[in-house]
Amino acid sequence: MKYFLFAFFLLLNVSAAHAQDYYNVLKYGAKNDSTKLATAAIAKAIDAAAKAGGGTVYFPAGRYRTGPIHLKSNITIEIGAGAILYFSDNFDDYLPMVPSRYEGIDVTSFSPLFYAYKAENITIKGRGIIDGQGKKWWDYAEGQSRKSQDSKWQQEFKRLNANILKPDEAGGVIDRAFLRPPFIQPMFCKNVHIEGITIRNSPFWTVNPEFCENVTIAGVTINNPKSPNTDGINPESCRYVHISNCHISVGDDCITIKSGKDQAGRKMNVPAENYTITNCTMLAGHGGVVIGSEMSGGVKKIVISNCVFDGTDRGIRIKTARGRGGVVEDIRVDNIVMKNIREQMIVLDMQYAKSTPEPVSERTPRFRNIHFSNITAEGSQAGLLNGLSEMPIENVTFSNCNFDAKQGFTVREARNIAFHNVEVNTAIGPSVRVENVQQIWLDGIRSARPVAAASLLELNNTVDAFVYNCFPAAGTETFLMLKGANTRSIGLQNNNLKYVKTPVSQDADVKERVVGP
Repeated sequence: MKYFLFAFFLLLNVSAAHAQDYYNVLKYGAKNDSTKLATAAIAKAIDAAAKAGGGTVYFPAGRYRTGPIHLKSNITIEIGAGAILYFSDNFDDYLPMVPSRYEGIDVTSFSPLFYAYKAENITIKGRGIIDGQGKKWWDYAEGQSRKSQDSKWQQEFKRLNANILKPDEAGGVIDRAFLRPPFIQPMFCKNVHIEGITIRNSPFWTVNPEFCENVTIAGVTINNPKSPNTDGINPESCRYVHISNCHISVGDDCITIKSGKDQAGRKMNVPAENYTITNCTMLAGHGGVVIGSEMSGGVKKIVISNCVFDGTDRGIRIKTARGRGGVVEDIRVDNIVMKNIREQMIVLDMQYAKSTPEPVSERTPRFRNIHFSNITAEGSQAGLLNGLSEMPIENVTFSNCNFDAKQGFTVREARNIAFHNVEVNTAIGPSVRVENVQQIWLDGIRSARPVAAASLLELNNTVDAFVYNCFPAAGTETFLMLKGANTRSIGLQNNNLKYVKTPVSQDADVKERVVGP
């Protein structure tokens, strides 16, 4: 009997302790009928939980209106099924301004909707919805702020940011001095977990961890309409980031990896590293998964796998420009399906902003050690690799891929590039066009249908190319076209050319070619 009484009271104590871990916002004055702004009540619940060493601030079913929510260490925000948090669209509710980062520039600006600074063990989870009510922010940013520089918010921004490191180009959004807040932005935090929630109508970037360590984003749905810069998930200058099982449809890029812009990014010098992105679906968006263009702190050790992109403008896009600096390296992309891609399926572009060549320095970006495999893709253009004359793209491979596209691959200003077992079916032009490239392996390139007046492969000013095991479609007029005065050392071996009218054609400018059996 004593044993059973002891067990009973122990169970009561455990249950009571567990109940005390939960801080229902209704008990702190919040209303779940959206009749009252709940910002102060939510802050009281968070403070109470923090004083107890941590706990869960809980939103039961209902409709809430709130201003920004600032998390502290060991705090979980749980948004229950049937609960909707509507964030205020009164700009004054996001004052005072706080330390933030905006498009890779360190600033003091409007508070993010969910914000944490140097906190640990923070979580936002649940089956509910959070709504940023972004339209007023979008309209103001696209309209009035372009015409007026003297609103009280712009004046305050200028006062607080007089000495910041601005981007190289003048006249951008920083100079306009009205920066929309990100939806969720933890800064310098450890152990960040975001799971299960549905997010919609973000004023700006949606999930935007900055300088964080050990970030998990799982099972999140993000829906933003066509709207300016409403990216989905943008982990910037973080390490150990895990993104999985998310569904994203937004007004800009779906997932973007960044690490700061120009001088500001190089001064902080914090790379984005050790990211895994897997089992996600991306619909509307400028890009499925994008690296850059703000990558001045570097991006390295990234794995992207088991994702579907359907209807994005581009698939995988890595972009930068002269002046950024930083290195993008050690990237693996595997097991991807892309459909209805409006532009390029694969893009590595180092001339995102056009400029003239300059001496190699800390301003010079680099792309190297980037590998794509097991991709099935359909869209406008198979791929674009566009390096710099002073810093070519290095060591990129494509293995076991199928592309159906209006246009094939264009590879410029690159070295040590390899295609292995890649089918590229085009409507116009070659499957692979190469220009100003050193060392390229074209192994097992094939097409399922011939293209009138186009060769399967075109090499222009290309040095050291090895073309082997290729299989052009029956009826292909020309297998390989050689162009340019600098084209030389071209080797052919084991290609099936029995159905090709002209195996190799060359312009008069081609000085030398070496063709094997």
